[in-house]
Amino acid sequence: MSVPATYRPLKAVVLAAGHDQATRDLLLRPLAGSTVIEQTLANVTAVVPQHDVIIVVAEHDHAVREHLGEGWTYVVQTVQAGTGDAVRCARFQLAGFDGDVLIAYGDTPLLRASSLRGLLWRHRLKTAQFSLLTAVLPDGSGYGRIQREGRRIVGIVEDADLSESNEHITEVNVGAYVVDNAILIPGLDAMASSGEHRLTELARRLIGQGGTVVSYAIVDAGEVQDINTDAELQTAADIVLRRLFAPQHAIETGEISFGTGGWRALIGEAFTIHNVRRLCQALANEITRSGREPMGVVVGGDRRFLSRESVVAAAEVFAGNRIGVHLLVEDVPTPLVTFAAPYLGTAYSLIFTASHNAPQWNGLKVFRSDGSLPLEDETNALTAEANSLSQADVVSIDLGLATSAGLVREVDLTNPYIDAIERIVDVSLIREAGLRVVVDAMYGTSQLTLGTILSDARVRTEFIHERHNPLFGGRSPAPDPERLSTLIDIVRNSGRHYDLGMATDGDADRIAIIDENGRYISTNDLLLLVYWYLHEVRGERGGVVRNLATTHLLDRLAEAFGEEHREVAVGFKHITAGMDEIDAVLGGESSGGLTIRGHIKGKDGVFACALVVEMLARTGKPLTELLETVYAITGRLHTVEHGVPATPDMRVELPRRMASAAPTEIAGYPVTRIDSYDGIKIHLEGGAWALLRFSGTEPVLRMFVEAQTPEQADQLIAWLEAFASGT
Repeated sequence: MSVPATYRPLKAVVLAAGHDQATRDLLLRPLAGSTVIEQTLANVTAVVPQHDVIIVVAEHDHAVREHLGEGWTYVVQTVQAGTGDAVRCARFQLAGFDGDVLIAYGDTPLLRASSLRGLLWRHRLKTAQFSLLTAVLPDGSGYGRIQREGRRIVGIVEDADLSESNEHITEVNVGAYVVDNAILIPGLDAMASSGEHRLTELARRLIGQGGTVVSYAIVDAGEVQDINTDAELQTAADIVLRRLFAPQHAIETGEISFGTGGWRALIGEAFTIHNVRRLCQALANEITRSGREPMGVVVGGDRRFLSRESVVAAAEVFAGNRIGVHLLVEDVPTPLVTFAAPYLGTAYSLIFTASHNAPQWNGLKVFRSDGSLPLEDETNALTAEANSLSQADVVSIDLGLATSAGLVREVDLTNPYIDAIERIVDVSLIREAGLRVVVDAMYGTSQLTLGTILSDARVRTEFIHERHNPLFGGRSPAPDPERLSTLIDIVRNSGRHYDLGMATDGDADRIAIIDENGRYISTNDLLLLVYWYLHEVRGERGGVVRNLATTHLLDRLAEAFGEEHREVAVGFKHITAGMDEIDAVLGGESSGGLTIRGHIKGKDGVFACALVVEMLARTGKPLTELLETVYAITGRLHTVEHGVPATPDMRVELPRRMASAAPTEIAGYPVTRIDSYDGIKIHLEGGAWALLRFSGTEPVLRMFVEAQTPEQADQLIAWLEAFASGT
């Protein structure tokens, strides 16, 4: 049986010799974090493996080779005699190759990988000999024009050969080709003997001989952006950035990409079992390289769709690589998995979860052996390796076989995790207080662990939304005020006196608090309360670490105590790193996460809830009274948070507009400085501030302000909204 044309082998030739030094210099110009040639090669290697890519370079120009380094196949063009001659320089590498050749120019970095794939599929499905990318442009000057009779290509006319009748043709040749290798080099040789060296001449000859020449039309004019000037290079950089931020980026590439809280993606798009296996293989490779196989890993999951299947797939990959697996048999909260790595001494611990994201998302959080999150350079290396792997690169064995061989062992760490919390939280003290609380588990994983702790402390506890529901009641399991209406109503109107309402998000690493009157207590206020309690009541000395979106009242409180305070970027890994640097007693963020010195190096909603209960029991005072005690020290600031959908254009334009026309005042309030290390944070006289920051886990632009009065806060948020919208 013959091999279908769609499965023909493929190689690529990338033309990087240029026709002069200026064009060669252009290849190494910076573009969106890399260079023009690197962007081009990234798109090509999304279609053709790197070992099958041939790069044509100029004879005396070593800059491209030195920049790209080893790992590529280079051939030299001694004389810049045209594109056909450049391809002929790869004749020995293509000799005997029975397949197709993708030809791309090194200075076309904006051609999408999807366009190259579309060209390749069109070529093969039409059983073509020569295929080319085309586009419809308002002004086709500088490009060859595509002549058609009906749908059939009958000619390619260069600018120099244009007749008046052809000037109005708007379909142009973009400059990427797929050619059957059986005709490529022989056809170019025949052309060279008559002094013709243009690739398009090969297409013309095939058309004249009745050969099959087809096209694939791209629809994004940005792919055809010229790059000949600094201004055009900046425009190209903007195009690349917009694509990176576009929601369809993960769909197009299938890439694994880490944000501030791990890898998260839509189920069925980037989050697939295939990608789970690739990512776990990359982790297994890192463990093997570092000689840590005997340490093993911990693998668990929450209640989301595909979490259990992902746990099994991960265990099978690690076992296939002869790395022992501690398999958590029940749905577990993220902080238990954070605790597991240092408790068991494993190389990593993993939990499949998308935290508070909507039900159609899933993902993976990875913790290092000390329970901390990997830093950006580590996750960048990890994802780069994972995205380079194919399914054939994954080593995996069946779970049953792995279990019988002793490579996978089921474990239950619920009791050790609870014991660790109860060594910090005074359960015996709480027993004497006779407290009554209600907890919204938000269909997540907190009930077993938090319920056990509260039961041990003899707290009368009622759980709501505790059953297993992977749809989370049809909304995101985020403990935000607008999603806590049932909890608030129970505390406020049930007729039973509750000392406290608490909520945990889907994987129980974030919390929300409702006071005895049914009023939502912001996380900013909660952090103030906890820091005051730890320092003044429990006598634990030390500073505090917060992220840049969290209240500056923590700084005031630390200064009142004579302690250090530290601001860090968003991401709990930065919180815990900052805590280590100043030996802080507390680290937290306004989105609902906190931890304390001596506990895990990650946020823990279960522990935080238990600590708040202890605070009420030890002080014997309600939350409202405790807050007034703290405000007497710090004074008041008023916060407002808002979020709007983030478009790729906003991600490009907002930083540029701020850099080009930084405000000296906002709504009449003088600006003292602007920070841009993580978003755009504007500091104002008197201690107020405003922050614009794009979420690292969702396509959202977040806005935060903290001001002296509610009126000032409203004015600042209105200014941010207007700035974001460009009005």
